[in-house]
Amino acid sequence: MTVRLTKGGSISLRKADGATLTRVRLGLGWTAAKKRGLFGMKNQSIDLDASALMFNRAGELVDQVWFRQLKSKDGSVVHTGDNRVGGGDLDDESIRVDLSRVPSSIVALVFTVNSFAGQTFSQIESARVRLVDESAGDAEVARYELAGSGPHTAQIMAKVARSGGDWSVTALGIPASGRTFHELLPAIAGHLTRT
Repeated sequence: MTVRLTKGGSISLRKADGATLTRVRLGLGWTAAKKRGLFGMKNQSIDLDASALMFNRAGELVDQVWFRQLKSKDGSVVHTGDNRVGGGDLDDESIRVDLSRVPSSIVALVFTVNSFAGQTFSQIESARVRLVDESAGDAEVARYELAGSGPHTAQIMAKVARSGGDWSVTALGIPASGRTFHELLPAIAGHLTRT
């Protein structure tokens, strides 16, 4: 059963039987708004880029996974590849995480999306983030519909955080600006310890 998250909403990644999810996928999907052309409305392509940022307890960025580095150094986080147009039915870009392999020094993974080309969210009709349990036949665990169409070029989407042996996911949905995750780091810093 899928949990519909709202901004600031959080769920535990512990299953009903007490086990914790181990292999998850964060999928990002988006649909571009139609653009007015000379002969009516026409489709446009929007290139969004998903990134996963790995932070330690001190709030330091330890590793990153994005279109220029598709795998974390330890191999626990893998980007499935860059999609430059969007508009698919489910996930246009995905990042797989094996939580059982994430080093114990990592306490938070923050997922961002940005437009490297500088296209704004005012050009996006809809966008969504799905958390999928890959060990249970791709069962959707949670979904967050991104809101906030506007002049920003990025969003800090979600945080997967570790507390003891448990993991939780929190929908952040924070508008930001930047062509890559590097420019989002100051905005992310204030949300690393919040639930």
